[in-house]
Amino acid sequence: MQTMAQPAIITNVFEAGTGYFAAERDRWVLWLPVGLALGIGLYFSLAAEPLPWIGPFVIAAFVFFAIIVKNAAGCYRGLLFSFAIIIVTIAVGFSNAQLRTATVAAPILPKKMGPISVLGQLSSIDILANGSRVTLDRPQIARLDADVAPSRVRVRLRGNQPTMKPGDFVRIYAVLAPPPPPSVPGAFDFQRQSFFRGLGAVGYAIGSAEVITEAPPHGLEAYKHLIARVRGDIAAKVYDHVDGPAAAVIVALMTGDRGAIPIPIMQAIRDSGIAHLLAISGLHIGLVAGFLFFSCRSILALCPPLALRLPIKKIAVVVSIFGAGGYMLLAGATIPSQRAFLMVAIVLIAVMVDRRGISMRLVACAGTFILMFSPESLLGASFQLSFAAVLALVAVYEVLRRNRDVNGVPTTWRRRVLLYVGGVALTTIVAGIATAPFVIYHFNRFSDYWLLTNIVAVPATALWIMPWAVVAFVLMPLGLEGIALAPISWGVEVVVWIAETVARWPGAVSLLPPMPLWGLISVAMGGAWLCLWHRRWRLWGLVAIAAGLLGTVTVDPPDVIVDGKGKLLAVKTADGELSLSSLRAAPFSRGVWLRRIGQDDATLPWPRYGPSPDGKLNCDLLGCIYNAEGVVVALVSRPEALLDDCQIADVIVSTVPVRGACPIPHTVIDRFDLWRKGTHALWLDNGRVRVESVNGLRGTRPWVGPPG
Repeated sequence: MQTMAQPAIITNVFEAGTGYFAAERDRWVLWLPVGLALGIGLYFSLAAEPLPWIGPFVIAAFVFFAIIVKNAAGCYRGLLFSFAIIIVTIAVGFSNAQLRTATVAAPILPKKMGPISVLGQLSSIDILANGSRVTLDRPQIARLDADVAPSRVRVRLRGNQPTMKPGDFVRIYAVLAPPPPPSVPGAFDFQRQSFFRGLGAVGYAIGSAEVITEAPPHGLEAYKHLIARVRGDIAAKVYDHVDGPAAAVIVALMTGDRGAIPIPIMQAIRDSGIAHLLAISGLHIGLVAGFLFFSCRSILALCPPLALRLPIKKIAVVVSIFGAGGYMLLAGATIPSQRAFLMVAIVLIAVMVDRRGISMRLVACAGTFILMFSPESLLGASFQLSFAAVLALVAVYEVLRRNRDVNGVPTTWRRRVLLYVGGVALTTIVAGIATAPFVIYHFNRFSDYWLLTNIVAVPATALWIMPWAVVAFVLMPLGLEGIALAPISWGVEVVVWIAETVARWPGAVSLLPPMPLWGLISVAMGGAWLCLWHRRWRLWGLVAIAAGLLGTVTVDPPDVIVDGKGKLLAVKTADGELSLSSLRAAPFSRGVWLRRIGQDDATLPWPRYGPSPDGKLNCDLLGCIYNAEGVVVALVSRPEALLDDCQIADVIVSTVPVRGACPIPHTVIDRFDLWRKGTHALWLDNGRVRVESVNGLRGTRPWVGPPG
């Protein structure tokens, strides 16, 4: 009886699933960006570059299969046709990512060089808290042939520098290096990001830059750098009228450049949970567009001849679209601002033709557009956070719109205030919950008081700061921007004070271990399932979300880490924290290592001589012996230690070359391995050893830079 019941249950579940699937026919198109994302993710997960014909071949094969199935008979015709379309969509995403890689490919600096003369055209200037940073296009690098020179380099400047503007040709004496690899296997890949931005080298300047030729004031070359110059002019005017950290925050809100915000203030903003207010996205683009729409329409309505003869509503829509587009360009056209502008533009066009614009199809349209034109953005925190928040918000408001009851409830000012506060609270809660897994995955930090801070900071930004920012934009050509910048600074000072106050509260930030990649994918797919469908089977998405979140408890931090230059080592102590060989070497890598295991700072000492407090690490002048989980690891820093350590250790981790110094079989990681494969991480488990390296995990992809 049991064997007969099982097929019946499976059949019933299958029929119920196909019935739900068919009933949600109007929602199928919403899965188009999800299919593209799966294909893009598959491409970037490979360890080697695939053959260029694989994607097109799969597309052609399954399009042919879909045509055959569409014209065939049978009860499973629709299901097979849908399966073919899904595979085609995934293959399109895969092929598009591969095509994007081929089209942006550019030389990467082969090795560290300098000080060396670099001559190039200035494309952007970023003001930092302790200096500035410039990007040079088409640089001419001394002692480097033009065919292997990077197409773009970025150099950090310190001290007194001449007045420069985008479009100028400048010469800088700098130390250049290829973009650095991840600090630990699985961490953020700056090399990949730089590859898709065309950035082939980074470095720092020696002395002051020299302006060789100024940018032409007119012509095509002048318009090429117009946006960058306008951003610089806006920043300069802000600094002329506003003093202190508030000026840097205003510049961030008006141009998207956050580099000049002092580090303590930026950290307080992050810890209080309002860092999203500085990332120009839907809130900012929507506020600018809305303010322009209502202001323009109101001004035109005050003039009866115009109001009676012209379609002032449509005129206001056009002004709003152009204003929002200009603001997006000033913000650097980041992924969140692109998504926001696309959605706002479609909503405004819908207003123009008397249609409802806010819908899940709008989100799908924006996601498809961005993934087709910039598939690498899928891997970035900006894309993931932005679309997670918007997807959840639209899904929640769809449910509320279907279930709301407006049976003659009077609209008083008290009710409007309560609705606004409730709307801000609901939006903050939904967006915070939706983005929390992605914040944990990328940053390993969670702000515990985010709801309280946002309920105060979001209205201050929406009702005071951003409207005055739009006024400042309008007044700048007249030289009257000071009228608006003063009120903006008052609002910014309030928001910064709130951030600093909340960040000082006990328990303001929780440090969390990283979520595994499979957990993030499970959360993302579960969230899409929950938000994109309408019927009750959408609740199965909660199961996938819960499974992904539970993945955090399966994360086991490595027992030993050694960086690619051999300057920094770390071992896991008895209480699960990291003990570091130095508190000064490799500061960036040190911060990444600590953050990825949920540790705020390295407080446990690394013994210079003798045993550590927990007895797992024992050091002398030649190196250390680490004993954990039945495995003995020799951490060798001097060649003289190899002869003895090879006799007693199961694993040799050496910052010097080993070559044939260990005659018996060992797991050996020496200086050459670190040079070729980057940072190594080791996991020890009951006598077994698992090793991962940065380049071993990434494989041989076009963005993986040269060794060392």
